[in-house]
Amino acid sequence: MSGWPQDIENKAQSLIAAFSKRGLMVATAESCTGGLIVGALTEVSGSSMVVDRGFVTYSNDAKIQMLGVDLATLAAHGAVSRQTAIEMVRGALTHSKADLAVAVTGIAGPGGGSVEKPVGLVHLAAASRGGNVIHREMRYGDIGRDSVRLATVRTALDMLEEAAGG
Repeated sequence: MSGWPQDIENKAQSLIAAFSKRGLMVATAESCTGGLIVGALTEVSGSSMVVDRGFVTYSNDAKIQMLGVDLATLAAHGAVSRQTAIEMVRGALTHSKADLAVAVTGIAGPGGGSVEKPVGLVHLAAASRGGNVIHREMRYGDIGRDSVRLATVRTALDMLEEAAGG
């Protein structure tokens, strides 16, 4: 891999190896990371056996059109919310052949934050087909756009592993 921090590179390699062995396919639904999660996974040789697809749904319209996120959810809770992340991960499973999916939506900064939803707030959801949805609300802080995005990739990869049962 080129350009990825070593821990992300190692985690992506171990996930691709483990999921390949188990015959598991993965999808991602990404907002604030803009495809970085699927990018980290597809850097690994052999990832074509594991990665089904990545949805980059940066806008609300994309979340609705590509993942089936409900407009009412976005209106009531906003794009950066537990509810939206959960609908995103369910949509990624519905609109793919994946066995596992992870979804992320957040505020990477430097702008866009508020008192209720500060820069560095990211909601993540992971699920296996027919399994429970795991949700995490992460408050990475105003640590810089790149750092928020990389921290989100790390958490998302951990959550994929968790959704697969370790």
